[in-house]
Amino acid sequence: MSPEAVAIVSLVLLFLLLFLRMPVALVMLVVGLGGYAYLTSTSSALSMSALTVYSTFTTYSLIVIPLFVWMGFIAFYSGLSGKLYDIAYKLFGGTPGGLNMATIGACTAFGAICGSTTATAATMSAVALPEMKRYNYQRSFATATVAAAAILGVMIPPSVIFILYGVSTGESIELLFLAGIIPGFFLTGLFMIMAYIQARLNPSIAPSGQSVSLQEKLKSMLSGGMEVVIIFLAVMGGLFMGYFTPTEAGAVGAFATLIVSLLRKTLSWEGFRNSANDAVRLTAMILFLTATAEVYGNFLGRTGIPGSIASIAVEAPLPPVVILIAILIVYLVLGFFIDALALVLMTTPIFYPVALALNFNPIWFGVIVVLALGMGVITPPVGANVYVVAGVAKDIEVMEIFNGIWPYLLAIFICIAILIAFPQLALFLPEMARV
Repeated sequence: MSPEAVAIVSLVLLFLLLFLRMPVALVMLVVGLGGYAYLTSTSSALSMSALTVYSTFTTYSLIVIPLFVWMGFIAFYSGLSGKLYDIAYKLFGGTPGGLNMATIGACTAFGAICGSTTATAATMSAVALPEMKRYNYQRSFATATVAAAAILGVMIPPSVIFILYGVSTGESIELLFLAGIIPGFFLTGLFMIMAYIQARLNPSIAPSGQSVSLQEKLKSMLSGGMEVVIIFLAVMGGLFMGYFTPTEAGAVGAFATLIVSLLRKTLSWEGFRNSANDAVRLTAMILFLTATAEVYGNFLGRTGIPGSIASIAVEAPLPPVVILIAILIVYLVLGFFIDALALVLMTTPIFYPVALALNFNPIWFGVIVVLALGMGVITPPVGANVYVVAGVAKDIEVMEIFNGIWPYLLAIFICIAILIAFPQLALFLPEMARV
């Protein structure tokens, strides 16, 4: 078979095994290793895979992953996430759908100190769902809001998916972080609008909470909100001003979160140990997934299929925006079955050359990719965020959560469409940083 034919067979085999629920990392390793051995030799394939795994685990830029992951777990175990929800509730609780809007706001704030969508989903489920249950919010409406709003954990920097996209493509992680800020807050606004509209159309699903005075709102923001602002500014401000690299920003962020937690006296020794254990466990999973994706990416590079696809896309008699929409449809469909972290690592070697060939800005394209991946974590049958929320809630069926997802999915579509029409929403801050 020709190298291109081998690549196509490998893709079919890859997705077949994934649909059979085989572990993603293992599938990419086996298919990539087998394909590379077929094209070269078994010894070459084994040598390539060993060097790839070793180089991945010793890549300096990937040190940022455990640092930002630990930063999020420190915030969780110190109770900072609960403080954020309390602030958001006082700001929005008295409006229709106020608790949902508070959850969305808290997810946005937590996203500034946590780079994982599933970690955000788990944290906010534990914090927000008991409150919404106490106020008799419809279960589907409440749980779907948590699952969808957790996407903001990877849109608002720091973001593990932005880091993986940057490492896979060689693009600046710093610029990717900056590019996600405005679209992230814009998506926050769209989610809040969707929650408000649903509550206004059907008040029974979201009874209004207690109104809080302006003085109390300001007091809560100053007492707890400033801590998150300080941490966020320490990380992003230093990056924006060029004081340190993204890797150093991870260390600064983890240290700042730890110091804030210790000063508040809310982080116990057990919580500290749990945060470190959970960070190590999640980091090992991400790095192994990254290494196996690199093995598969090396195999695809050997076949030449990414360049062939890019050439076909350029030569096709279609406007670039139509090709972009086709790529987004592929992400949506694959997101039905494949986890977001695995999907970005699998598809970047294929679609990144296409984006460059079509003269798409790679930083802007990265934001579009992260939004597209956000659709996958809330759509059936995989919908990782939905399963996380269901695991925390325990008394609700998964399909009941999926039924409430569609308004938020529409908000993501709208956000992507506006970013396609107005790329400067994503590029404004990165261009300022380049000046």
